[in-house]
Amino acid sequence: MEELNKTPENHFYRVVWRWHFYAGLFVVPFMVILSVTGIIYLFKPNTDALMYGKLMFVEVGQTAFSPAEQLETVKKAYPNAKVLKFRPNWEAERSCEFDILNENHELKIFVNPYTNQVLGELDTKNNLQHYAFEIHGKLMAGRFGEWLIELAVCWGLVLLISGIYLWFPRKSSYIWGVLIPRLNWKNKRLFWRDLHSVIGFYGVLIVAFMIFTGLPWTDFWGKNILRARESYPLAGREKPKSTVTMETLNPSGGKTVPWAVEEMPLANSEDSHEGHEHHRETSNNQFQPSPNSLNLTRILEIAKANNTPDDSIIALPQTADGIYAVTATPNDPANQTTLHIDQYSGAILTDVRWKDYKILPKTVEMGIALHEGKYFGLANQLLMLFAALVVLLLAVSGTIMWWQRRPSGKLGTPPMPENFPLWKTAAVIIVVMSILFPLVGISLIFCLLFDYLVIQKVPKLKHIVS
Repeated sequence: MEELNKTPENHFYRVVWRWHFYAGLFVVPFMVILSVTGIIYLFKPNTDALMYGKLMFVEVGQTAFSPAEQLETVKKAYPNAKVLKFRPNWEAERSCEFDILNENHELKIFVNPYTNQVLGELDTKNNLQHYAFEIHGKLMAGRFGEWLIELAVCWGLVLLISGIYLWFPRKSSYIWGVLIPRLNWKNKRLFWRDLHSVIGFYGVLIVAFMIFTGLPWTDFWGKNILRARESYPLAGREKPKSTVTMETLNPSGGKTVPWAVEEMPLANSEDSHEGHEHHRETSNNQFQPSPNSLNLTRILEIAKANNTPDDSIIALPQTADGIYAVTATPNDPANQTTLHIDQYSGAILTDVRWKDYKILPKTVEMGIALHEGKYFGLANQLLMLFAALVVLLLAVSGTIMWWQRRPSGKLGTPPMPENFPLWKTAAVIIVVMSILFPLVGISLIFCLLFDYLVIQKVPKLKHIVS
């Protein structure tokens, strides 16, 4: 350790090590949570089929009932419910799905299209996949949870950058402990150090990719930094017809609206048609469409005629001037589609495709598809599984390394070198991080001040931390 005290470069190494430790102390619990919940949601299509197969899959029949007939069946079964969305059985062996709001409970109703029978229901807020999604994005703690996740993810980048600096070989050997771990179980500290260092080096790119492709969903960075004002497609060509955005159509515990159009306002149906006086609301504020409104069967025909891709979802109008919103988020983002259809005339009010996206939304959508393991099927899922396991292994090995080296009764923070001469470098790093990731910049300044003004100035606290 004495050698590390001799040069400014080694002083800087110790400072990086200290902040790598601090970052890990904060980030590791979140990385474990994100990895586990991410793996669960990564295989959502597979687990859904296993857990709810009796509801999702049916025996293929000769003829199918129309969507309008199925909708009436759902309304009869749930007379006090608002029907929000409809997913057709684009695959012959699949059931149709209706999302409803029934007495403040969000339910997914499964209907056999060949028998027009309700197969059952799924509480969209009380299932494994919903909990995984909510914990992954918000820790089930609302906006505060979103900020904590965002802060941890951004600090994960600090952890990666500092980790690569610490990994960089400074001895004669560029193989053992650098590119190949020394798996010597007799020397447990060396074993875990090499495992952590080498796996971190090989996994740094895929982990960084996971972090960057997860940032578009964040509350602060995603909405305030990544998105520009009026960032939705067609923003400069059409005056928004309402202040209600596409994002409101996303269900609890999932996303059915493409990220690129979440901020796009919903269009409005032309409400000057004769017969709108027939619109009414029930005692539970359930919207009842006018006889002039097109039924669900006709809307699906219009959607198919406009080349909507498989697995499109139709959101039903909830007001007299509401529209049918058709969205598709297939595995290939290039096939994403958003249609707004007038509920009376069937006119296409909005039609957004991949060609309408700018460079940034295209890049983000491609990253999301890869992040979710959708773009190239099972191989994509396995690649993201590998990335999640790398994060878990780094978190576990880093924790074990800390536990093995920490002095009894102390936190074991790497010591800050005295007379550290490279504060200009540190200042530049803080400024850059503050510009790129404001939450990290603010927290970094706070931590530096706390470290320098409190930990370093209070002998008892310095003794415990060191």
